[in-house]
Amino acid sequence: MYDETLLLEKLEQIDEALAKIERRFAGINSPDDFLDSDEGLDMLDGIAMMLIAIGENFKKIDKETEGKILAEQYPDIHWSGIKGTRDVLSHQYFNIDAEEIFFICTNDLQPLRAAVQEMIEKLKNAHTP
Repeated sequence: MYDETLLLEKLEQIDEALAKIERRFAGINSPDDFLDSDEGLDMLDGIAMMLIAIGENFKKIDKETEGKILAEQYPDIHWSGIKGTRDVLSHQYFNIDAEEIFFICTNDLQPLRAAVQEMIEKLKNAHTP
């Protein structure tokens, strides 16, 4: 059995990281926006770091819950892709693909954040009388 308090803490950390990515990505309109200036490169680095942290926490969550939460309860989220992105960014950091990060931010963040917020609410409501 997993510790629900620690699970909630990890999910809240993920939600905060997703909010940071959304804020950093707000002024990015194309992959080139990451590459055209030092500010864009800083945004790319910051977003990549948050994606690494998110993937790491999901790896821990999946292990600690023995795979019973993520894929079973949220099959529409590409969990292996999230964890795999963490691995690629961690091991190939100097080869970050701005187009791939742009795609992730444009297409994958909103559904992931909605799922994370739903998980947080379920955990909080499970302990509310």
